[in-house]
Amino acid sequence: MKHVARKRFGQHFLSDTAIIDAIVAAIAPSPSDAMVEIGPGLAALTQPLVERLGRLTVIELDRDLAARLREHRLLDVVESDVLRVDFTALAARWPGRKIRVVGNLPYNISSPILFHLLDHVAVVQDQHFMLQKEVIDRMVAAPATADYGRLSVMLQWRYAMENVLFVPPESFDPPPRVDSAVVRMVPLVQPPAMDFRTYGDLVQTAFSQRRKILRNTLGRWLEARGFSGDFDLQRRAEEVPVAEYVALAQAVRT
Repeated sequence: MKHVARKRFGQHFLSDTAIIDAIVAAIAPSPSDAMVEIGPGLAALTQPLVERLGRLTVIELDRDLAARLREHRLLDVVESDVLRVDFTALAARWPGRKIRVVGNLPYNISSPILFHLLDHVAVVQDQHFMLQKEVIDRMVAAPATADYGRLSVMLQWRYAMENVLFVPPESFDPPPRVDSAVVRMVPLVQPPAMDFRTYGDLVQTAFSQRRKILRNTLGRWLEARGFSGDFDLQRRAEEVPVAEYVALAQAVRT
């Protein structure tokens, strides 16, 4: 029976074989990899991956699709909401190895998934995700550009990222109303040491009213924490490089 895409799960199934081949080439899987796929759906990407890997762990929320996937003898199926999956515990299946995470992420919860994986980045080798193109544009954006924002700052401190492939709507069934792309995310080997909760609060405050200069937003936040160091508050949030936000978070008392 043909599976009908379910809107509540944000399902858009990849169907373009040329795009699938290009994604697999970008991921470059090898038999020694410990790989986890989020949202395998109808297995368009899953099958060529598992052919190169020999075995693949997949996370699927849709119970009907999970049942189909269990029939594949080379797949280990985790039937769950990805936001409830403990990737650190999952990585323990491969002692001494880090996991490679891939997937066509549901557009309606892509940012929560990215932030959830931040909590488990220590066990991740790399991530390759298909996302809405405008989301990836924000992830990789440089300071002082229209796309640079909270998502850019929250991810760039921890990952080296690049947009590796454009994916048009007609590559899916049903076609989404937006362009898609594939992003590569590689955790930094020596990330800066800081209190992540402080960093998150700082960045959220800075971008809460991004058209105002920081003196009117972040200035009050810093004053409440007794900060007396040097930081130029006569800028807007999008003008501040990631390294300066990191340095500020390191200097603030927690």
